[in-house]
Amino acid sequence: MSEIAAKAPTEAPATPARRRLLASRLVPYLLFQALIVIATILGLRLLQPSDPEDFALSGFALREDGVTRPVTLPHFTSSRYSLADPPFYTGVFIFRSGDAASGWSVFLPRFSNAVEVAVNGVVVLDSRRDANANRPDRNTPQIALIPASLLREGGNEITVRLFVWGPLKGFLDTVYVGPDAALRPAYETRTLLFVTLPVVFSAWQAILAVILAIMWLMRRREPVYGVLAVAMVLGVVQAFAQAPVPPATASRLAAVLLASAPIESALVVVFGVLFFGWRWPRYGTLLFVPGVVVFVVGLIGGPPLPRILFLVLGIPTVGLCLFLMACVTAAAVVRRQDAASFMIGCAVTIVLVCWIQDMLTVLEIETSDRIFVSRLSYSAMLVAIGAGLTWRFARALNQVDSFAGQLVTRVREAEERLKASFAREEERARAAALANERTRLMRDLHDGLGGQLVSIVALSERGSEGTTITDAARAALKDLRLVIDSMDDIGGDLMLALGSWRERATAQLRPHDIALDWRVATPQGLPLHPELRPWHVIQIVRILDEAVTNAAKHAQARHVAVTIETHDGSQGPYGVISVTDDGRGFALAGNCEAAAAGQTARGLRNMRSRAARCGAVLDLSSDASGTRVRLQLPQHFPDSDMAAG
Repeated sequence: MSEIAAKAPTEAPATPARRRLLASRLVPYLLFQALIVIATILGLRLLQPSDPEDFALSGFALREDGVTRPVTLPHFTSSRYSLADPPFYTGVFIFRSGDAASGWSVFLPRFSNAVEVAVNGVVVLDSRRDANANRPDRNTPQIALIPASLLREGGNEITVRLFVWGPLKGFLDTVYVGPDAALRPAYETRTLLFVTLPVVFSAWQAILAVILAIMWLMRRREPVYGVLAVAMVLGVVQAFAQAPVPPATASRLAAVLLASAPIESALVVVFGVLFFGWRWPRYGTLLFVPGVVVFVVGLIGGPPLPRILFLVLGIPTVGLCLFLMACVTAAAVVRRQDAASFMIGCAVTIVLVCWIQDMLTVLEIETSDRIFVSRLSYSAMLVAIGAGLTWRFARALNQVDSFAGQLVTRVREAEERLKASFAREEERARAAALANERTRLMRDLHDGLGGQLVSIVALSERGSEGTTITDAARAALKDLRLVIDSMDDIGGDLMLALGSWRERATAQLRPHDIALDWRVATPQGLPLHPELRPWHVIQIVRILDEAVTNAAKHAQARHVAVTIETHDGSQGPYGVISVTDDGRGFALAGNCEAAAAGQTARGLRNMRSRAARCGAVLDLSSDASGTRVRLQLPQHFPDSDMAAG
């Protein structure tokens, strides 16, 4: 409330302008609806089916309540709830034997509720055999052939017994007797308008009800489809279910038929409110009260009471709902200015005019005919609304398909851009990796081969012996081969690099009469490492070189054993390389940094540093029986040689 109060001062100056805008939209709409009303009234007058007036019988003698008097058809009788002593009409028609070639018929355009027609005392038509013909809202015509044996030359007697039940007055339209060829076209026209067309609308309404129900099941967040589907189902039930014909006992279905019209109308109002995006008010449920009352009374009370309540409560409720629906659509047209609300508003206006026409007939203000058209127009309105909703849903699906197509196109364009970006990033990553490899290669050459070449130059300048220079040159050549071999693509298989190293280690130990014992403890050797890089291989090989060099130069060993095996860890397999000699061993310093002056300490420190750079764990043990170097490889080699910190 405080928020609304805060907004009120800012909206107040715009209120007169907004009112003028709404009025400028409402006046043309109301004028157009007035034209719709005039067109509907003219249509109801002009579309009245024409009957063969040459064969009309209007003058009858009516015997009712023990009194006989002359009447002129169409004629209304008093309402009654008893079938005893029904109104009895007696008339005379002229028959000429020359007209008997095509056969004669009796045609009744309209009556309520049921009729029994006899010619010369013999019954030729009884509408009670057709349940659909006895409902006041059906306007069902009847025609029957008159057997030639019943016809007499000259005057013939025709009697019509009119069965009336319910609160409405009985009605008998003009009776037509004549050649069947002359009467049949008028009967077929009325059958098309008042029998076939309602069935078509009701069938179409049933199909749309199924479609709308499916749409609601697929889109539960839009109850407008479900509300209209229920309204249509009620209309279909009322259209196709047969009402009991007295003297048959009224069934429970009669209550449903009588209650369906006001409930259906209330549901249509709910649909209109939800369709135009408004919230249904709580007091709006009062619209359903008359229909529920008629339904409950129909289930509990006797046959006359539900019909009286329907006339008193149900029919006014239908009119009220139509009026509310007209107001809702008018407000929607003024605010939304869209085609859907405008078309629904025109349809509601037509149905409201038809309802008023029916009320004028029921109140006998309009006495020329008794044709009820609101039910037919109501079904047409529901079909139009359902078709509009289905069309809107189909259009939404087309929009979704179009959006999906645009989305696919945009995704493809984005995919192409991502591919191009990925290619650029891959090229940059490849260039960066190549630069890193070059940097590492240059560093390895500088640390290894560069130092050896500097030693050779220094020895040459000092005039050292040739043997010393030769040994330095061989060490330099060995380091160069190590760097070159490490650049080979081994596909993550470290065993290939170890095979090359085995040949070099064997050649290195042979001059010292040291035997190399090579043993692979597991069949697969070492696990494959797709992430293995050349600089990893260099670090591992140089650790092994250092271990073999220490065994050959310092340990005075006679045998060197290399063991390769794979262990299963908690996060996957990992490889282990062990180098063991049978030399004299050496004392391990507690702190390698403190013993940095010793050559052995520097070698051990280098070995540990190289192991840490490639993520491996180095373990050394040495005693009088020899030295053991155990290198535990990582499960995944790091991408950077700074991974160890």
